Amino acid sequence: MECVILAAGEGKRMRPLTGQRPKVMLPVANRPILEHLMVAAAEAGIKKFVFVVGYGEREIRNYFKNGKAWNVSIRYVTQRQQLGTSDALKATEGLTSGKFLLMNGDMIVSASDLVTLCEMDAPVMGIHRTDHPQDFGVVTCENGLITGLEEKSQHPKSDLINAGVYLFDQTIYPLINAVGLSSRGEYELTDALDLMIREGQLAAHPLKVWLDMGYPWDLLDANTRLLSVLSPVQEGEVEDGVTIHGAVSIGAGTVIKAGTYIEGPCVIGKDCKIGPHAYIRPGTAVGDRCHIGHSSELKNSIIMPETKIPHFNYLGDSIVGSGCNFGAGTKLANVRHDHGIIKVCGRSTGRKKFGAIVGDNVQFGINCSVNVGTVIGSDSNIAPHSFVEGWIEDKTNIQS
Repeated sequence: MECVILAAGEGKRMRPLTGQRPKVMLPVANRPILEHLMVAAAEAGIKKFVFVVGYGEREIRNYFKNGKAWNVSIRYVTQRQQLGTSDALKATEGLTSGKFLLMNGDMIVSASDLVTLCEMDAPVMGIHRTDHPQDFGVVTCENGLITGLEEKSQHPKSDLINAGVYLFDQTIYPLINAVGLSSRGEYELTDALDLMIREGQLAAHPLKVWLDMGYPWDLLDANTRLLSVLSPVQEGEVEDGVTIHGAVSIGAGTVIKAGTYIEGPCVIGKDCKIGPHAYIRPGTAVGDRCHIGHSSELKNSIIMPETKIPHFNYLGDSIVGSGCNFGAGTKLANVRHDHGIIKVCGRSTGRKKFGAIVGDNVQFGINCSVNVGTVIGSDSNIAPHSFVEGWIEDKTNIQS
């Protein structure tokens, strides 16, 4: 059986993190979202993959190549224009045979759910229960069949949603070839699904595990979930005087210097320099070639490769891009004074603790303060002693 993964989109709601990488390549527990998804399918027994790529496709191709490193085979199809999910699937015609799995590339699912799904008769839609169905395609079910599908209704008819996981056979291709442009100007898979629903053909399969990656703060939830089942591997050098509690993975070439205190679960990449006297708290993922230095504290955050947080810094519940540098004393707040829910540009994160979203190659001067819910665009320069809040566009120069 083949598995088709749709990985052509940019992920505009993830900006500025997707400025230099496609959404599916954003790291969670130090591995791209797409890798977690592919590995789950491989563990379910699937060895042949078709990636539909587009935005940032070079990074995907360079990372996964032909799949040999994972003992699978990968073929690529390029969707030149983002013309919708039906158009993306149409590009794979002739590359699948019999039943095949189709998944959106921006989520995380479990191998056990995929095993059960693949044993069913096609067509099947994976569904999931959520407390905010208005953000997704809402489905209604009866006797194991999908009876209705409505996109992002403000008055949803149920709390079950389309999870973007499907089992199809070759009969799907004539249906998507017959789909016309939607009101949004795209060729949408949901129009083909509506035809199946009207014929009473589309079965439902509830997924036990489903993590959606719609917004940056969703990355933190997924990061916490995946780190909680971490099998620690320590390949780096740990000096005397380091304290490690819980599950902590340390990559090859990394040095953890004396006085550092690490509480798992957390993961530290390759060729990093940690400490001396750094404090890394649970839920933190530090990418390759990072420097976390003296008296710097990290908590429940994602730090992408080649970022330096070297002296007297604090980051909590934040996502930081690659190639950033934090001047001494720079701190990212993560709690409101009234302990209320934090919003980012008017949109609720649903979280009482959330720091900032920092793009790639952002340079902070010393003693900067960043307020909760702040977004800082890539390639920005923040002058010493600056107070930063709100939405900062890419390549902004902030003078104190």
